[in-house]
Amino acid sequence: MLARLPPLAASFSPAPQLSVVTALFNCLPLTQAMTAALQATLPAGLTHEIILVDDGSTDGTREWLATLGAPFRVVLNPKNMGYGAANNHGAALARGEYLALLNNDLVLGPGWLEPMLAAHRSLGSRAGIIGNVQTDARSGVTDHAGIVFNHQGKPEHDRARPAAAARWFRPVRPMPAVTGACMLLTTALWRELGAFDEAYINGCEDVDLCLRAAAAGRINAVARRSVIGHHISSSPGRKRRDEANTQRLAERWRANLDRLGVPAWCRAYQSS
Repeated sequence: MLARLPPLAASFSPAPQLSVVTALFNCLPLTQAMTAALQATLPAGLTHEIILVDDGSTDGTREWLATLGAPFRVVLNPKNMGYGAANNHGAALARGEYLALLNNDLVLGPGWLEPMLAAHRSLGSRAGIIGNVQTDARSGVTDHAGIVFNHQGKPEHDRARPAAAARWFRPVRPMPAVTGACMLLTTALWRELGAFDEAYINGCEDVDLCLRAAAAGRINAVARRSVIGHHISSSPGRKRRDEANTQRLAERWRANLDRLGVPAWCRAYQSS
């Protein structure tokens, strides 16, 4: 059974504009730093709730969660259930118009959210899932400016940092997919798409969700003016199921992946 704190108070307050969901598995110092930065950088006047889902931590995370009050809401999974299930449990409680999924190892600075909301608004009724630019928190090197597909049809991060002119004149860049480390969409679309597929284990859930959004006629995009840091793959066991996850993605989306990989295949052919 899932334990939730606070149990009732949130259900009697007006629905917030934004629900933030973060899955936790150990790494308490990173969680504390991220949640403090999150509260400090959310726009003034934006009503919000922060739903923290602990996925079986053993490092003192649960004891710390017990000290939190509003705007935090807490879900305690009875055991480690994986990234997809943890986020699904949290998002099922979301009451906001917008839903933001954030990893607990992000480094957030002022102004990270506003460009993502602006990007979503600019796409209107066709808005899908919005991501942003992420740098390696240790090196400062760009790690994510969207997800593309290589010549084998496998997803990989676009690690080319957008030029200053591109960020100014083309602040919203449509992309096939974005990483679940930091993504924004409406709660209504999340529920329409059916949440994360929990058959993926700590990988490709985000790409699969983005492909479902695209198949539904939505436009996924990167808000280039939103730049954050990321302590990449800090959760234990993050990469153990990469091959199985990629195989599942290929089996489900083979025709789409072949098409999405054509530009990379052409570049590889021309350079060979």
